[in-house]
Amino acid sequence: MSKPRVLLADDHVLVREGFNKLLEEHCQVIGSVEDGRALLAAAEQLQPDIVISDISMPKLNGLDAARRLQKMVPRPRIIFVTVHADQDYVTQAFKAGASAYLLKRSAGSELLQAIDAVMNDNYYVTSLIAKDLVQAAIADTASDTGGQDRLPIRQREILQLVAEGLTLKEIASTLGLSPKTVEYHKSKLMEQLGLHTTAELTKYALAHGLTSSSE
Repeated sequence: MSKPRVLLADDHVLVREGFNKLLEEHCQVIGSVEDGRALLAAAEQLQPDIVISDISMPKLNGLDAARRLQKMVPRPRIIFVTVHADQDYVTQAFKAGASAYLLKRSAGSELLQAIDAVMNDNYYVTSLIAKDLVQAAIADTASDTGGQDRLPIRQREILQLVAEGLTLKEIASTLGLSPKTVEYHKSKLMEQLGLHTTAELTKYALAHGLTSSSE
């Protein structure tokens, strides 16, 4: 049986290098990227079997990248490896299409177990998280996430880029939109979330892990 083809996504070089070393005997690491938008481009080009991704990454967070990856044919199996142990993140991850969820303090052997599980069309969750978290995530019984997971994906993208300090013009260029459209989405975001300033939007995005600055 051929080795699974793996694409790595994490904004920390040392983490990616560590994964690469761990996986080199068991998988074929076909690419390594540092942000969510680069992940989408690489996944489309390389067609990996598995994506191993962080949640908090620049330009596009891992959760929204995963939602977009689910529209690809074939769809890669997604393994999140993150610092976020909260049930809300686990819920959002599996809703976004994850097959496995690990913490960055999990043992390296768990990542290999997760890869074996997802390649056999099973789910995997680290032993560091209570076993009922996956069932709660799939059954939609988790606590409220503050509303961000119900925002349209375009508004989540804009929310993250606003929090990362981009201007309306820069966001428009990144997303291929007009500045006026970006401004409209930003105002709708503020209305839906009950926020009134860019600073409040930034604080909200940080609190919900939508930017790598939260790590």
